[in-house]
Amino acid sequence: MVRYSEELIEEIKNSNDIVDVISQYVTLKRSGRNFFGLCPFHKEKSPSFSVSPDKQIFHCFGCGVGGNVIHFISKIENIDFRETIELLANRANITLPTLDNSYQDNKKAILKSKVYEINEIAAKFYHANLYKPTSKEAQNYIKKRKLDNRTLKSFLIGYSGTFDELYRVLKSKGYTEEEILASSLVNKSDNGRFIDRFRRRLMIPIQDTTGRFIAFGGRVLDDSKPKYINSPENIVYSKGRNLFGLNIAKKGDTKKLIIVEGYMDAISLYQRGITNVVASLGTALTEQQGRLLRKNSEQVIIGYDADGAGQAATLRGLEILQNMGCDIRVLQIYGAKDPDEFIIKYGPERFQKCVDNAISLVEFKVKILKQNLNIENVNDKIKFLNEVAKILSKVDNNIEKEIYIDKISKEYGISKEAIYGEVNKLIYNKTSDKKVLERSPVKAYINNKQEEKIDATVIKREKMVIYILVNYPEESYRAIKDKITVEDIHSEVNKKIISKIYEQYSKGNVNNIIDFFEEEEVVNYLSGIMADDFGISDINKCIEDLLNTYNKEKLTNTRNSIIKKLENTNNMTAEEIKQLEEKLNETILKLAKVK
Repeated sequence: MVRYSEELIEEIKNSNDIVDVISQYVTLKRSGRNFFGLCPFHKEKSPSFSVSPDKQIFHCFGCGVGGNVIHFISKIENIDFRETIELLANRANITLPTLDNSYQDNKKAILKSKVYEINEIAAKFYHANLYKPTSKEAQNYIKKRKLDNRTLKSFLIGYSGTFDELYRVLKSKGYTEEEILASSLVNKSDNGRFIDRFRRRLMIPIQDTTGRFIAFGGRVLDDSKPKYINSPENIVYSKGRNLFGLNIAKKGDTKKLIIVEGYMDAISLYQRGITNVVASLGTALTEQQGRLLRKNSEQVIIGYDADGAGQAATLRGLEILQNMGCDIRVLQIYGAKDPDEFIIKYGPERFQKCVDNAISLVEFKVKILKQNLNIENVNDKIKFLNEVAKILSKVDNNIEKEIYIDKISKEYGISKEAIYGEVNKLIYNKTSDKKVLERSPVKAYINNKQEEKIDATVIKREKMVIYILVNYPEESYRAIKDKITVEDIHSEVNKKIISKIYEQYSKGNVNNIIDFFEEEEVVNYLSGIMADDFGISDINKCIEDLLNTYNKEKLTNTRNSIIKKLENTNNMTAEEIKQLEEKLNETILKLAKVK
């Protein structure tokens, strides 16, 4: 278990404003005291994801997820607590101390660090190998691709030798067979021999955003198949969570980022002065890669190949990026099958013009639609315009929608009123049929049958107790703790939270109560209470009213219990009945005084 001091964790949280951090992943807009955006953890079209700068928490009122900045980073990056702390500490330029032996004994963590070392050694070994007299074949290929030394050094491009050269180097440096095999750079044959995975290939190292070497791509130097061999996913590498070249692109201006399909596309563009380019590690853009693009740029330009597979990948990528609120464009190139061929054929200036003239998502969808229909045919034209109306009905910005409708009206000789009519019809049908389907119900932690029987008013009152204790600890704790006990709470999850609050407040820990809960469901539930608006204008009056309500409930319960006992007097003495009657009268008098 990783152990950092509470003081250090608090410093790291305080140094990472939650609005600034989440803004790198989600487009946020201020509404009142809070910020809202589209939830990155479930699909929605109406923003229900709230971020509170005052409380430094987030909560989605659609899917129920919530927490603080540590919870957010851990969930969105899909990393553990240690890696989350390291990421946030690095972001805030905070140096972390060396961890204690309990962590050093963690075998998986040690193995990961060894694999990172092995990958770096391999990258440098391959790169040095490229310049040896025995690597003429690779050197000729480099000349053919017109790659200069600056590019080779920037990407640390190399050349893999034959049979087990890398394996012998790693063994000589003291790495174990387990560590070497974990890197996926070496395979073990059925007869127990070790052989390098990459042999006689141009080697392209893949680095993460921090510069760590995580994988490799190996390209053949002739026309043999397969053209590329890539590292499989392993202990340090997940292709869907990384982008090739992002570590290099970040050194320059990344307000605009061009994403291409292959390593050589990115390298070729970089060679010719287009440095704001990255490559997806496979044609299908993932949500995690989308978040990396959203985090590191203001505008994303998709430059996938012009063939059918490239266009299909472009559409998938556009949908992912659009759902994240990215400003997305599509690169349009003609006379070449991919960006690499285009820039070699026509040069960087013409390529840059294509970048500047990249079209929007709507324009690209209309273009694809038009390719498959004969607009001169009446039926095809009607079908085309109906499909265009479907595309436009999904455009939320009214100004943007009007511009597209005006353009299509002029281009195809259809009145704007007719197009608006079809678009509005689709919007009306969509909203009336779906109602609130976009928002999945809040994931309530109160879900067992026993708690479902608890009155909603009681649950709301208990939530208010929690809200007041968390947000007004100085005013509420001493006033409430002895008069509203854990036993007075009906909901089990509310009991758990209030019990923990009392426990921590008694120790003087009155801040960041959400940190004391590890269960994700409880964190989500508590963040929902913290993010709620109970409309409290006078905290002292609110506390007084709550205490009166609980006092009255206790007295009522006592009265009802006494009456029940009096109804069954067969087994009671006259003296016992008299005592109960006196207690009942006393209770009723107290009830009469309660406001």
